[in-house]
Amino acid sequence: MSVFNVELKKIVDDSYEVEIGINLMDKLIEDIKNGLVGGINKFAIITDDIVEPLYATRIYDKVKACGYKSDLFVFPAGEKSKVRAVKEQLEDAMLAREYRRDCCVIAVGGGVVSDLAGFVAGTFGRGVPFINYATTHLAAADASIGGKTAVDTDLATNLIGLIYQPKKVYVDVKTWETLPMAHRINGMAETIKHACLADYELFEYLENNFQKVLDCDEEACIYISEHNCNVKYQVVMKDEKEKSLREILNLGHTVGRAVETVSDYRLLHGEAVSIGLVAQAMLGCKLGFLTQEECDRTIALLKSVGLPVAIPDYIDREELVKKLYTDKKVRDGKLRFVFQKGIGDVMQFGDDVYARPTAEDEIREIIEKL
Repeated sequence: MSVFNVELKKIVDDSYEVEIGINLMDKLIEDIKNGLVGGINKFAIITDDIVEPLYATRIYDKVKACGYKSDLFVFPAGEKSKVRAVKEQLEDAMLAREYRRDCCVIAVGGGVVSDLAGFVAGTFGRGVPFINYATTHLAAADASIGGKTAVDTDLATNLIGLIYQPKKVYVDVKTWETLPMAHRINGMAETIKHACLADYELFEYLENNFQKVLDCDEEACIYISEHNCNVKYQVVMKDEKEKSLREILNLGHTVGRAVETVSDYRLLHGEAVSIGLVAQAMLGCKLGFLTQEECDRTIALLKSVGLPVAIPDYIDREELVKKLYTDKKVRDGKLRFVFQKGIGDVMQFGDDVYARPTAEDEIREIIEKL
């Protein structure tokens, strides 16, 4: 009998830049020409049917004008497209147009585009480089940074995927001007979440300046984007693979994701997360993790921005409770919640433990109140 020891120790540098600014398309092209993805000259631009005419086609034209091969791959906008079937369709379309391992994926759009395109890039040819060009507040605050990619299934949310870092992220706040007001409001939820868990200064700024953000004031949008990026950077840098600390970025998402799914996506992601933030704040207040004043202040900010703070009547409460168990933080069949500690910090329940096992009765009581 022979035994071979296959040593595969690696030092991998997945560092990348997040550039925040105004009208960054030409900067994207300049970076590509200057070797952002090496000598690659084939670019698969993945987007949805809303972003396609607004921004993706313009990027496609600029890429083509430089002499590169490029194609647009477009899917229907919305969370319902974030599934394995659509990923498969994108992959088949790329193969049919002779894309192989010598290509780069450019994701142009919001969170669904980022999640899908990043997942495609991470598995296509066993991994090809990709670039994120975020066109929504929600994507800029959350999905485009950190390398999380995934699809949803009927049984679980974001459990089929991988962590795969982009070569660069462009946060073009000018694109927020074309968002309907409902989507500008929707994007505020993840920013408020970051403020609640790690940035008191940002929380105060939002209390006093949220209308400027909704009005797409460039200075305000850049300010919150920089703070969002810093919060995510500080967490992802320490725990890229979500072994412990990175769970704190799921603040409000246990109930939020369940509400979003049970609503059959009538609620936007940020709207659902807002309700989830209220649920954890109320339960956290009851458990002594934040004062009643801090709880009220958190809910007041969400409400002032225009986000929902109660579960819609059309959502079945029992179905919602069952859906909680599909959350990725569940361990050994037990619910686990991340809680804010006051405003600007999170609870820690032991060495590298940031989620607390939570009895079903505890959260059921809060859900009934909401």
